[in-house]
Formats: sequence, structure tokens, C-alpha cells
Amino acid sequence: MIKTKNLSKVFTTEEVETTALNNVNAEVQPGEFVAIMGPSGCGKSTFLHIAGMLDNPTDGEYFFMGEEVSRYSEKKRAGLRKGNIGFVFQSFNLIDELTFYENIELPLLYLKVSSTDRKKRVNEMLEQLELMPRKKHFPQQISGGQQQRVAVARAVVANPKIILADEPTGNLDSSHGDEVMKILVDLNENGTTIVMVTHSPAYADYANRVIHLFDGHIVTENLKDKYDKHMRPLSEVAS
Repeated sequence: MIKTKNLSKVFTTEEVETTALNNVNAEVQPGEFVAIMGPSGCGKSTFLHIAGMLDNPTDGEYFFMGEEVSRYSEKKRAGLRKGNIGFVFQSFNLIDELTFYENIELPLLYLKVSSTDRKKRVNEMLEQLELMPRKKHFPQQISGGQQQRVAVARAVVANPKIILADEPTGNLDSSHGDEVMKILVDLNENGTTIVMVTHSPAYADYANRVIHLFDGHIVTENLKDKYDKHMRPLSEVAS
């Protein structure tokens, strides 16, 4: 579903040049739950932004569903994102002027889904995430945990092929964080591919595979199966 070849991203200002990603080669298969870890500034969010076609790489190639998209225009990237990628951010990114129902409905409006189908899908999401009693509430009226549930509902209401989650539990206490992780695990078990950036080893442990970044490089992968969990260098993984 996602594949990068020698992917690099350099941010340049008048005073400094910063390499956020340096020759990253990574692959995410359909149905995987992959966590990306590493210290602040190692390139985790940059990788996620390129994976979500919110940004283009400086060098290298990026394949999405077999299509090389690294040099696409913003218009073409936006068209490919629609219906294929759902985003969940640390800061929720809900629209304060819209109710929960309207926030969740928004991606379906962009996709020009009929009003009947929109109502059905939004209500299904509200029921699934136990938000129906608050469908007319505005973001400022409820807790961060509930806001993040709305953000997850908005991300998945269009049945995207992949969810990209950037520190989805970062602004939540442990109980609300666990709640959001359970939702992501349930989505993955029902076939949604998930790539999640996190600082938390406990939350990364929900994933099937953990990619560790350091100074813009992939340094290790933690491969997990039902029998064991082990850490080994990426060179050994490839061999």
C-alpha cells in the first residue's frame, strides 16, 4: 500500500538546511498496523505528511497503492487522498463552529455522497463510538477524549483504505488514550491499514510492527507475531 525508495526531505531557510528524512526505504502492507517511534525531530511526522501526500519529498520515490506520486501536483494529491486516506492528529483539528455530527459529515460532503448515505454513515459512526447523545454538541463543550473520538469518526466515515495517526493520544490522559487505541485496534482488525506516530512504547505495542527512526534514518524494526516480540537491526530483517 505504501512504499518509499531512498526517500529524503530537506527543509531549507536562508540560515540553515535541515535534513528531516535521509534515504528512507519503508513499506506498509494492506491490513498492517505500523507504529513509528523515535526522538523529537527524527522525521516521524515528516514521514507521515509525505505518506499522506500533504507534502512532497525532496528526493526519492513514494508509491501509494502502486502509483508513484512523489511529484504530483497538490490538486492531484488531494484527489488521491479523498476516500483513500483518513487523518487523525494530536490536536484533534475539529472545526469549532460545527457540531459533532457536522464535523463527521464533512469528508462525505467533499466526496459528494448523497444526503441519505451521509446520514446513514454518520449515524453509524456516532453509534459505534458511543457519541450519539452528543451529536449536537460543539467541540468546546466536551472532553478531549470525546473530541478525539469525533476526530477518529471523521477519519473513518468515508471508509478510507489507510488511517494515518500523528500522536493520536498525545493530548489525552491514560484512560482516554487507551480508549482511542482500542478504537484503532478495532478498525485494524476489521481491515483498515493504520500507520501511527507515537512516543509511547505502551501504545506502540498495540501495533504489529514498530519502525524506529533516528536522525532521519530507519535504524531498527520491531517485528511482532503471536509467539514472540524481538528487536533486530534492519539489515537482519532484510536478510
